Amino acid sequence: MNIIIIGTGMYVTGRGTGEYGTILPAITEWKRSGKPLSKVYWWGPNRKHSFEALQKAKTLQTITGVQYDIEVFPNKDGIDDKAYLQILNTLKQPACSFVAVPDHLHCEVATACIKRDLHTLVVKPLTPTVEEAEKLISLAKKNNVYGAVEFHKRWDRQNRILRDDYQAGKFGIPLYTWTEYSQRKSIPSQTFRTWVEQSSILQYLGVHYVDIIRYVTDAVPVKVMACGQKEWLKEQGLDVHDSIQCLVEWRTREGHHFIQTLLVNWIDSEQSSAMSDQKLKFVGTLGRYEGDQKERGVRLLYEDQKLEEPNPDFCRPYQRCDQTLEWEGYGIHSITTFLDDVNSIYENRIQPAQLEGSRPTFSEALYSTAVIEAACKSLQNLSSWQHMALAG
Repeated sequence: MNIIIIGTGMYVTGRGTGEYGTILPAITEWKRSGKPLSKVYWWGPNRKHSFEALQKAKTLQTITGVQYDIEVFPNKDGIDDKAYLQILNTLKQPACSFVAVPDHLHCEVATACIKRDLHTLVVKPLTPTVEEAEKLISLAKKNNVYGAVEFHKRWDRQNRILRDDYQAGKFGIPLYTWTEYSQRKSIPSQTFRTWVEQSSILQYLGVHYVDIIRYVTDAVPVKVMACGQKEWLKEQGLDVHDSIQCLVEWRTREGHHFIQTLLVNWIDSEQSSAMSDQKLKFVGTLGRYEGDQKERGVRLLYEDQKLEEPNPDFCRPYQRCDQTLEWEGYGIHSITTFLDDVNSIYENRIQPAQLEGSRPTFSEALYSTAVIEAACKSLQNLSSWQHMALAG
């Protein structure tokens, strides 16, 4: 199977860091497991980023001992925003695509992939607007294409415990859930600076936990209210919220209503012991769940480095007996599951429609997209409540 990766950023390759991202290691591990990977085609916005991505891929192949063919585009100097279309037009089936570009480009790029009958994984969020999401859902169904969103937190064991116990009725009727989620200020001010004003901290980070509540409860969001602050990032010349506080009212299938509170920011200190600080609480009439998804039991302190609290469960390399490295974690599992699903479709063992309800499909992602769009409208309208009418 051929793969096209559209995007060369931090989540794909670890660009700007000494790491290798998540998508590239996941594809490597899928190949290691004996799966039918033929060739990876890779597009970046310019030759510099594409060349850097290729060098990372070569290094990763050396330290993992896993080899496969890679070709990058554009392969000449300058910027070519549409070079990926040339790859799409010549890509041989069976094939699939990864869309890892800035949020506001998701619909345009995913549309190009789906029109060429490519099963497609999009990094979160699916799109910033319901209108765009519905277009992708309709197009994927028309072309019988499997479309999914890379909501990797569905594979996090902490969240799976919450879902399993909720589905077993152990929490009773849900009353409220509370999420605090933040990242270091270098993310908006440096890593995503060129396009961050077309996103928000809720759209970039908070959307994960909107999806988790949908995944856990199968509830439907009915109204949203948000408020936010623009202080530090504004001083850096960026017109984007430092922090957003959002309330979401959900309705369960049984007709019960509960409130989700999201407190998110991306101006944590660079001295923070982890890139992400994330906590989740869930309270029902019969029980309570608390998950600290930052402090996972490991602390590292070296003579010349600050305290680090790594997440051993997300996407991390571990040494094998032969001294090569392998990547493990729920970030890896999310992507290899997509690749396994696509392979099963091509082998006629499953149809795209059969994945509804068990995967973060485009249809499932519509709920989280509706929330972030409603929150944006609330912020633009004096934090007024925004009502939604979603089926579910």
